[in-house]
Amino acid sequence: MISKEELMKIQILHKQGYSQRWIARHIGISRNTVKRYLKQNISSPEYSNRTKKGSKLDEFKPYLHSRIAQANPVHLSGVVLLREIHELGYSGSLSLLRQYLLQYRGQPESPSVIRFETPAGKQMQVDWGQMRGGQSPLHAFVAVLGYSRALFVVITDNMRYETLEYCHRLAFDYFQGIPQEVWYDNMKTVVVERNAFGEGQHKLVSSFYQFSKSMGFLPKLCRPYRPQTKGKVERMVRYVRDSFYRPLATQLSALNLTLDSETANRKLAHWLDNIANQRIHDTIKVKPADKLKEERPYLQSLPPELHPASPSQVLNTMPTLDVQYEQQPLHHELSIYEQLVEVV
Repeated sequence: MISKEELMKIQILHKQGYSQRWIARHIGISRNTVKRYLKQNISSPEYSNRTKKGSKLDEFKPYLHSRIAQANPVHLSGVVLLREIHELGYSGSLSLLRQYLLQYRGQPESPSVIRFETPAGKQMQVDWGQMRGGQSPLHAFVAVLGYSRALFVVITDNMRYETLEYCHRLAFDYFQGIPQEVWYDNMKTVVVERNAFGEGQHKLVSSFYQFSKSMGFLPKLCRPYRPQTKGKVERMVRYVRDSFYRPLATQLSALNLTLDSETANRKLAHWLDNIANQRIHDTIKVKPADKLKEERPYLQSLPPELHPASPSQVLNTMPTLDVQYEQQPLHHELSIYEQLVEVV
């Protein structure tokens, strides 16, 4: 196949007296092609009909259609579907899949969120996310380190204080260190009253105050209605819901099974170590697991008494007694609150 420009060159060079061999070598085509176009006096290039090649995605489209319909109204992201069809033998790219999903579903995936960077060992962000899809709503304790974006998650059936504290211990053990600061929103298990003693001086839950002091981190409260302050963990709550919880819940639902916290935590350990912390992060462009290796030397050492179980054992070792944690205001000098909690 030659272009119109190449055909014009053949005709002009032939009129100028150049041989067919020289013309073919000069243009970079075969001598037979030059000979055929000159002999038949063809005025425009001829193109043979070509069979349209199939897409690498074609054989997986029935699965995608079925999976999307079965999960509806839950939206499965392109990354989740890519992981599933990779297991079925798909060897194409994520961009090819996303292009098809956009055409099939008619809507783009969520845009990225701008985040603020923090030094290594400086900050961890914590939040609860409600996970729907079972007989009763479950909750995800989500913790992410600001520098490495390393992620840790526990699925629980409650958000009581003793659960919050235990999940912190698990997170510190998973990261193998404790950051200088941990950021929260208005958790009832963390703060009793914001700005109780003036701007940035809050009443904290006394049990939590003692826990943070023993662990050696400073609790920080985000300014209300300012998601950028804690945007890393809020984005990760959605990521856990879309990439882990909903795919697993919908798969079990198709088998008439219900996802519970025990099953979710058994699956979480593998997902964290092999998927969530091994993906190339969109912002930092490296794997969080690799970045965590850089951050660990900057984290504070774990106290000797911190020896929690692995994530898969959380439900077996979680306290079952309905302990009423103390939620009385702290009555220290204002300078103590100033050092303990600040608002940005």
